[in-house]
Formats: sequence, C-alpha cells, structure tokens
Amino acid sequence: VPVLLLVAAPYIRSYVAGGRCQSAARLDGKVVVITGANTGIGKETARDLARRGEVIVACRDVAKAEAAAREIRAETGNQQVVVKKLDLADTKSIREFAEKFLAEEKELHILINNAGVMLCPYSKTADGFEMHLGVNHLGHFLLTFLLLERLKQSAPARIVNVSSLAHHGGRIRFHDLHGEKSYNRGLAYCHSKLANVLFTRELARRLQGKSQRPVEFTANALHPGSVHSELVRHSFLMTWLWKIFSFFLKTPWEGAQTSIYCAVAEELDSVTGQYFSDCQPAYVSSRGRDDETAKKLWNVSCELLGIQWD
Repeated sequence: VPVLLLVAAPYIRSYVAGGRCQSAARLDGKVVVITGANTGIGKETARDLARRGEVIVACRDVAKAEAAAREIRAETGNQQVVVKKLDLADTKSIREFAEKFLAEEKELHILINNAGVMLCPYSKTADGFEMHLGVNHLGHFLLTFLLLERLKQSAPARIVNVSSLAHHGGRIRFHDLHGEKSYNRGLAYCHSKLANVLFTRELARRLQGKSQRPVEFTANALHPGSVHSELVRHSFLMTWLWKIFSFFLKTPWEGAQTSIYCAVAEELDSVTGQYFSDCQPAYVSSRGRDDETAKKLWNVSCELLGIQWD
C-alpha cells in the first residue's frame, strides 16, 4: 500500500491542483483592484497580476498588506503594487476607499471581489449586518456600486466575484437575513456564497440589458477549490482537518488560478454572468439560477445599504 501511494501521489496532486490559467495576457496600462489580497488566494492572484500590470491591494490589515506588497514588488520588479485601506465590515470604510480611489485613479479595468470570512462565531458588522452576509456579499455589492462608473469608463472591464462550491448548500433567508432567529456559522457562509452567485447573475443581466454593443463589461463568479489557507481560522476543527489533509487541498497558488483566468483569459472577453471552477464553466445550483431571488436580493441589498442602483 505505501508503494502504491507513492506511485499514485503525483497523479493525486495533479488532480487536486485542478486547472491552470494558460493566458499570457498583459495588463500594461491597466488597473486592477483586488480585495483581501494580503494572504491566501488573493495574495497569489495579486502576485500573478503584478507581473502583468498595476495592482491595488485593498485590505483591512494595512500592515499585513504592506508586507505582502513589498514581497510582490521585490519578486516581480513591479513597483505599481499599491496598498489601500478597505474594511468590508464597515460601509464608512468602503465609501472612504472608493472616494480616495476615484480621486486618485482615472481608470479601473478589473475588480476582483476576493476577500471573505468563513465560519465566524455570530457577530455583526459596523452597520449591523450578519458578518458573513455583510462582508462576503453586502460589502462587495456596495464597493462594486461605487466603482461601477469608473469600470464603465474604462471598458472593456471585468468584475470577478470569488464565490464557492458551498453556494450549493445556501439559500437566501429573507425572513432572517442577519441570523437573529437562528444561526449556524457553516450555513451562514453557504448563504453568503449563494448571494455572490446571484449578485453576479443579476449584475450581468442588468449590464447586458443596457447596451446594444458587444459585451464590453463582464461579471463572472467562481469556485477557487478547497484551498489550504487562513480562511478556516475561526474553526479549530477545520484548521486541524486542513493540516491533516493538506495533501488533498489546493495550495493558494493553485486556488488562485481560476480568479486569474476570469480576470485575464482572452476567450472570456464577451462571457458574462457565468460561474467557473478549475478554469472552466461549472454547474450552478438551482437556487443560484433563480432569477426572481436574484432580483429580490438585489433590491433588498440596495435597501439595506441605502443606495439606488437601477
């Protein structure tokens, strides 16, 4: 058995690693914003894209982000890796980030909504939203809204939303969005990842519906795979399991491949409203294809954030 395992190990690792982005597309003169890019797949996405063009690392922990940016600058030789403060658990911080970004940057070509929280004990954001919904969905919803015109002005442009296979276990509980009646942190994560898929679907529909030209503005979602990262830090059990089974998990670099693919692959120039895994289209749950729920979630999100987004 040990010999068989040794022989099979490279094949197992190859299968676990999944698809890789083959595109060599350059991003010279283009601007990319990546949320949560100080660790995990966000950092690896930033590292790759920094070899192609300008990258703005938008993070809550500025010190950690600066350390990551210094490392990426040294490795890639690209000095255009900039850190900006962004706390997705606070709409005031999101608005301040957007205001400064719009004042300093005249273009934005790729927005990668990567940051996320997982398995948090029950807590709320600064605005009273359940933490998973607030950070993973509402924070990125507001950020995208605030940066949308700059993206449109910079077209062709792309929005990439990092969701998860976990969306299959989610549902949008409109009667208890903030988990005040009942709360399960695993399900709360699933619900927020479903919200990412539905947001992507509705955003793509709205953007397509207002243009008679070929698609110049795309929005796609993705599952990065099961990645050995800090995302499970709120669960001792998951952290322990992740260490034991790390051989069967993607590395952050492997997990970043589909994010990179959705951001740069030339064959996706006119593809929008889709969901990817391992750098190819993937199956979306029936709840993730429910247009009525997507529309309702859009309207409820606008109400919660106090914005009008038609």
